[in-house]
Amino acid sequence: MKRYIFLIAVLAVVLSSCSEKKNVITVNTPERPAGQESVLGLRTEPLETVRIGVVGLGMRGGSAVDRLTFVPDCSITAICDIEQDRVDRNAARLEAKGIAEVLTFGGEAESWKELCESPEVDLVYICTDWKNHVPIALYAMECGKHVAIEVPAATTLDEIWALIDMSEKTRRHCMMLENCVYDFFELSTLAMAQEGVFGEVIHVEGAYHHCLDPFWDEYWESWRLEFNKEHRGDVYPTHGIGPVCQVLNMHRGDRMKTLVSMDTKPCNGPRIYELKNGVACPEFKQGDQTSTLIRTEKGKTMLIQHDVMTPRPYDRMYQVVGTDGYAGKYPVRQYCLRETAGLESGYDALGTEKIYSGEALTELQARYPNPLLTPEFEELAKSVGGHGGMDFIMDYRLVYCLHNGLPLDMDVYDMAEWCCISELSRISLENGSMPVEVPDFTRGEWDRINGFSYSF
Repeated sequence: MKRYIFLIAVLAVVLSSCSEKKNVITVNTPERPAGQESVLGLRTEPLETVRIGVVGLGMRGGSAVDRLTFVPDCSITAICDIEQDRVDRNAARLEAKGIAEVLTFGGEAESWKELCESPEVDLVYICTDWKNHVPIALYAMECGKHVAIEVPAATTLDEIWALIDMSEKTRRHCMMLENCVYDFFELSTLAMAQEGVFGEVIHVEGAYHHCLDPFWDEYWESWRLEFNKEHRGDVYPTHGIGPVCQVLNMHRGDRMKTLVSMDTKPCNGPRIYELKNGVACPEFKQGDQTSTLIRTEKGKTMLIQHDVMTPRPYDRMYQVVGTDGYAGKYPVRQYCLRETAGLESGYDALGTEKIYSGEALTELQARYPNPLLTPEFEELAKSVGGHGGMDFIMDYRLVYCLHNGLPLDMDVYDMAEWCCISELSRISLENGSMPVEVPDFTRGEWDRINGFSYSF
């Protein structure tokens, strides 16, 4: 705990001194176009059955098709992929489950347009490569559809603002499919934070540490390795940042204000590229490790990391540091608490506060249940699966909110804040790790809603 308090103090001094010297890079925040209104808390007409069209049937899309068949109040009415054989395989799997009335589109680069235009689709569920996320989403919203986009939904500020403006213009939901906010430890910790178990949360950490050596060949035409070759910065921030942003009530009482990034030189990236393509790649841009520090409007700090190139164990970091407690998921799940009402605390011989792990951790979590996790629902989610069940919870909540006409758990402004790290980290890196201001994607309404909550 002492180490984290010291780190936070140092970060606060560094970032505040940069701001005082006006040595901060600013980026453009466009005015809201005439006739548009905020979609914070957007409610749309309830859908008796949410008719879903899935675009992109690779690893993520194929899994989504199978998983969505277990979600109530929805039906898969259309599927699409540029590879016709993927369309045929998924159609056959659906037919084997008794779902035969499915429209199929495929074989052409823009077959997705026909799916977006179909009157049999309410929600376009996008699981393509990253560069096609935004064109499909924009066209779908123009066609009157809600959209759900795999991570990262957008990779540039221009793309982010285009999605925000289209969502506001059409009054259609635009949600990013960030599954990690529904993982079980994160859901429990969020509930505990909202009950004040950790005191005031002042620092959080998140990451995507995942060696992709076994997966590079799985990406169609090697698009992901090519993206890392061409882009510097944290290109995949959302798994790490999404859960901790909910703990900090981002754009629900606070917002990201300033960030600064540093990276290592590219070592494994060029080696992997040469191994896969048979040619040297000295211009490979993605550093093996990228670290980004963020300061919020309310004086909180965030540390976000990205590493898909080294053999370090899988780790999303997920740490929550409060004035009275700490939560950490990796490498072991544990809570560490000062004396709090009704909770056992104390110090060992080394002066360390009481640590809850194992059975004690489970008992502590049971005292602060997340409203999403009834025992029956948790069992169902784990039985259906999808990264242990969190994918099913994500799909279930999306359909539940659309079916009942409720605001979504994640909106277009969440998408914007979580995705903007990609370009803003690049800007910081290319300018000697200078601080960069984070735009207010809500255009002045970041504190209109008081705290993160679920709609029921």
